[in-house]
Amino acid sequence: MQQPAILNELRRMSARVGNNILLVQGAGGNSSIKHGDVLWVKASGTWLADAEAKDIFVPISLSGARMALAAGNERMPLAPRHGETALRASIEASLHALLPHPVVLHVHSVNTIAWSVRSDATDDLAARLHGLSWRRLDYRHPGLPLAHAVSQISAQGDVDVLVLGNHGLVVGAESCETAEALVKDVEQRLALQPRDGAVGHQGRVHHLCVGTDYREPQHPLCHSLATDPQNLAIATAGSLYPDHVVFLGSALPTLAQGESLANTRRAEVEGLPPPVAGLVPGRGAVIRKDASPGAEAMLTCLALVASRLPLNAAIRYLSSHDEQALLNWDAERYRQQMTSDRGSDRPVHNEAGG
Repeated sequence: MQQPAILNELRRMSARVGNNILLVQGAGGNSSIKHGDVLWVKASGTWLADAEAKDIFVPISLSGARMALAAGNERMPLAPRHGETALRASIEASLHALLPHPVVLHVHSVNTIAWSVRSDATDDLAARLHGLSWRRLDYRHPGLPLAHAVSQISAQGDVDVLVLGNHGLVVGAESCETAEALVKDVEQRLALQPRDGAVGHQGRVHHLCVGTDYREPQHPLCHSLATDPQNLAIATAGSLYPDHVVFLGSALPTLAQGESLANTRRAEVEGLPPPVAGLVPGRGAVIRKDASPGAEAMLTCLALVASRLPLNAAIRYLSSHDEQALLNWDAERYRQQMTSDRGSDRPVHNEAGG
């Protein structure tokens, strides 16, 4: 069946947003557009940045999805007469189906996350978003639990902007153009400057990686997770948001003074895989040579978020229960596999998203 012309608008907008690392990292974030009874939503594990180059949208029956969700089933039925596809709808397809807006855009905005992980920023957040139709939610497990929480809020009145605790930003609008403009508006209101000193530079870990399974990250900013004391404290204290857990694990491990990467077997002794990434305090960050492009993007995202948190911020981390729910979730394992299957030939974007 021929795809509607409005889908091209979604592709163009999604690609622009997906190429800005301050908004989307790796396979994170998702977008959708409703056309009659069809919800075109990003496929799980695909990258918004690829929206114009690849078919990354799945046609879902909107009425069928809403009936399934009302029955407590988050399995999204494909729209009839659109053929079969091997792709799965985004983990957040239920959220897109339940929101009434024609266009829904969900991003993992670095600035929004930096606000949403704080328990001491309620008044500042309200002041910055004054005049918008917005709500803030505490953390909910992605998928059906989050969708139900959003549905309850939507039932209380029109809401166009959702700040998701320890997760990101969702906007709903009449068109792709207005959705993108709304994200831009929120970004300007919530913009945070990185702390002085929390800047990236070439690390001093290259020689530590020789002959090991580790290498230096592509983005120099990642080293600030080890060289900036505040960033180091944040990165080693726990996980801040779902993609942090899924692609990097919980708190990043550190290499003790005098310890060699080649001889680090702590995780393997405990029956766990070697850490995806680690920090050498005062020197820099390392990442496994076989790490997926998604993991590389998440390490950069963590540095971007951590550098925007004030020294006195009251940070709320995900609980061990939250982490285990994500790690044991089939939907996230599928997304990880999709991301690892994606080639690693994409350039690493700079902070401005270029």
